[in-house]
Amino acid sequence: MLLFIADGQTQQVSFEKTKIKQGYRFHYQWLDHNKNKQDISFTLAQEGLFDRFRSFKTYQRSYAQKTILRRIKKYMQKNPISGVQVRYQQQHDNFSIEVRGLDKEKVAKAYQTLARLESDITKEYFQQTYYQAFTNHEQVNGIKVDHVSIADNSVADLKSLKPIILDKVSIENIRKVSNYVLGFVQSIPYSTLESRLTSSGAGFNPPLRLLWENQGDCDSKMTLTATLLRALMPRIEMVFVYIDGHAFIGINIPSEAGEVAIEHDGVNYLLAEPTGPTLLPLGALAPESELAINQGHYIAQNYHEVLSEQNEEPKEEQKK
Repeated sequence: MLLFIADGQTQQVSFEKTKIKQGYRFHYQWLDHNKNKQDISFTLAQEGLFDRFRSFKTYQRSYAQKTILRRIKKYMQKNPISGVQVRYQQQHDNFSIEVRGLDKEKVAKAYQTLARLESDITKEYFQQTYYQAFTNHEQVNGIKVDHVSIADNSVADLKSLKPIILDKVSIENIRKVSNYVLGFVQSIPYSTLESRLTSSGAGFNPPLRLLWENQGDCDSKMTLTATLLRALMPRIEMVFVYIDGHAFIGINIPSEAGEVAIEHDGVNYLLAEPTGPTLLPLGALAPESELAINQGHYIAQNYHEVLSEQNEEPKEEQKK
């Protein structure tokens, strides 16, 4: 587990939330790397805070397998395969499907049909529950939170922060806006990340829940940061970067001398650490993170969702 404790730490000065008619009013104050006090205030609706991810729960393999098998059976009852018999068996956290018949070709085709059906139903179940299959850089398989889907479904709730944040940044450009967002998220108290592949999502907070609880692990902070940046810059390309015990983001911004970047699927990404408490600007990583990148011990996942919003985005060429 990576802990970021060093000079230049962000410090959350105060955090307040107040019930109002429209929902809840949030107010944050923190010290940036220059020890200058920063602040932001915004209102979030109750729907986003309490209803958006009401169905999001820790992943339970046994329950998931039972649900998937039940849906397969339901589909097969309505769409039986002629000439074969299909038998189902549930054992602990797994299930098996056996096909019997006199015609070997029909049996083989039935297995193919059932394999596609299981794949489709599993994918649908993961989409509905905000999880996905994941393979880390060591080729270890598991199930993790679908951070891209969580971010996509949180953007609308945070769009109201766009004019507030842009008003705080005197010159609209990607670097200034991104560093402001990074400083804000880095100052939020950190909670330890459970094992990504074995924790079943325990400890993960979707963006608005993180703001409500005023704490989050690195996966949660990464997702909040990406959601805010997507709300601010709908067309910007990003990646989620996963290393052992940690996560951060990459933003499609040209890198400068001394900054850490990666190329993924032909696109260059400048890396950024949202976790805190050390204030690290765009292009700077904690030593452990930079080592993992240099050794290639990471997995990158695209976050390229393009929204229909056509508002003007901060321009990279305005940075100077």
